[in-house]
Amino acid sequence: MQLPDLKEARKRTNNKVDYIYENKKVEKVLSGKKYFLKTYGCQMNVHDSEEIAGRLERLGLTKTDNMEDSDVVILNTCAIRENAHDKMFGFLGRCKHLKETKKDLIIGICGCMAQEASVCEEIIKKHPFVNIVFGTHNINELEELLLKNDHKLDINVYSIEGNVYENIPYSRDSKKTAWVNIQYGCDKFCTYCIVPYTRGKQRSRKSQDIINEVKELVANGYLEVTLLGQNVNAYGKDLEDELSFPELLQSVSDTGIKRIFFVTSHPWDFTDELIDVIKNNDNIMPYVHLPLQSGNDHILKLMGRRYTKEEYLELVKKIKANIPNVCLTTDIIVGFPGETESEFADTLEVVEEVKYDSAFTFIYSPRVGTPAALMKDNVTLKEKEDRLQRLNTIVNKYALINNQKYQDKVVEVLVLGESEKDHDKVYGYTNTMKLVNVNAPKDVIGKIINVKITDCKSFSLDGVIIDK
Repeated sequence: MQLPDLKEARKRTNNKVDYIYENKKVEKVLSGKKYFLKTYGCQMNVHDSEEIAGRLERLGLTKTDNMEDSDVVILNTCAIRENAHDKMFGFLGRCKHLKETKKDLIIGICGCMAQEASVCEEIIKKHPFVNIVFGTHNINELEELLLKNDHKLDINVYSIEGNVYENIPYSRDSKKTAWVNIQYGCDKFCTYCIVPYTRGKQRSRKSQDIINEVKELVANGYLEVTLLGQNVNAYGKDLEDELSFPELLQSVSDTGIKRIFFVTSHPWDFTDELIDVIKNNDNIMPYVHLPLQSGNDHILKLMGRRYTKEEYLELVKKIKANIPNVCLTTDIIVGFPGETESEFADTLEVVEEVKYDSAFTFIYSPRVGTPAALMKDNVTLKEKEDRLQRLNTIVNKYALINNQKYQDKVVEVLVLGESEKDHDKVYGYTNTMKLVNVNAPKDVIGKIINVKITDCKSFSLDGVIIDK
C-alpha cells in the first residue's frame, strides 16, 4: 500500500512525462448498476468528475442523484480548505449507514484529499468500510480498481504524479459548454497551497491535442470552452518546442468556437502578448480571473507570490486599458500567519482601487505539508472573521456597482438551463460571466440570445428576451 509523500514534491521537477493515448475497449460488465458521484472543490475537480463519470458509464453504470439507489458511491475530494476535510468525513457517516443496509455497496474516495498521507491513514484507522481510494494521478485505473474489488480496502495512490492521458471518455455535464484541460499540476509552490503536493508538478498537454479536442467540441455543437489549469498562463513552459499560452489561446480562437474563457491565471505569467490576444479576438471573452491573495508586499513575499502590490496594480491598469468592459475577479486570503491590521488595510486599499466584479474570499487555514503551516499564526480567529466581514462588505459593494452598469443594456447570454429559484425562467451567462435569470421560453436553452437587463443585484442580473 503506497501512500503519498508530500515532502518529496519539491524534488519532482524533471521527471519524464509520457503522453498516453487511451484506446481502451471496456465491456459494460456493470450494466444495470447505478453510481452516485459527489464533487467537492474547484473547476478542476468538477472536470475530473466528468472523467470519472465517463469511466463508470463505460463500464455500464448509470448515474443517479439518489445515493440510496446507488451501487457505487464516489466522493471526489478537495484539499484546499480545512472545512473540505470536515465535510467529506462528515458525509462518510451517511455512506457508512447506507453500507450497513447494502453490503455490496462500493464506496470510493478520490481527488486531492486522497493524495494526502494523513487522510489515507485516517481512512485505514477509522473508516475501513471504504473500498477504494485513488488519487488525482491514477484516475485512469478506476475501471480496474472497480472490477478487481473484493470489498476490502484498496488504497491505490501514487505519490509521484502520473502521465498525461488523452482520448479520455468524459461524460460532460453540458452539451453546449465544456471544460478543456490544458495542463495538470503547478510549479509555483505558493507557501499556503497544497496543490503542487496533491496534483504534482506542471504537466502541459500537447497543443495539437488541445486544439483537436476543441475542434471536436465545435463539430458536436458546443458553443463555449473554458481552458482549465492550476496556472493556465504558464502553459507550455515545461515543454520544448511548444506553443506559449498566448499562442495556444490564439489557435483555440482560430477554431471558430463562439466563446472562450480561461482559468486560473497567475499575475507573474500574465504578459502583454496575452493581453493583445484577448483584445484582438472577439471570441475570447473579456473576463479575467486574477488572484491577488494579499495587497501587502511583506505578506505576498511570505506567500511566495513573486509580485508586489504595485506590479499587480500596474498589470490591472494594462488589462483595463486594453480590454474594454473587462470583468475582473480575484481570490483573497485574510489572516495569513503574521498579518497585521495595517497589512490587511493594504489589501482593502487594492480592492477599493481595482473595484473587482467579484471575489472569492477566504480565512487562511493551514494545510499540513505546506511551508505556511510551519509559520507562527498569531492572528486570532476573531480577527480573521472580522477582517473577512469587512473585506466582503467592500467586495459586495463593488459587485453591485459593476452589475448596475448593465441596467437597461442588451447583452448576449448563453442559456444553460432552467432557473433553480424560478422555474418560469431560464438562466445563463454573459460574455463577462455574469449570471442572468431571463424571462424566456425553455426552447432557448442551449442558445445564445439577446437579453435586456431589467434588474441588477449584487450576484446576478434579471432580464427579458428581446428576440430569438
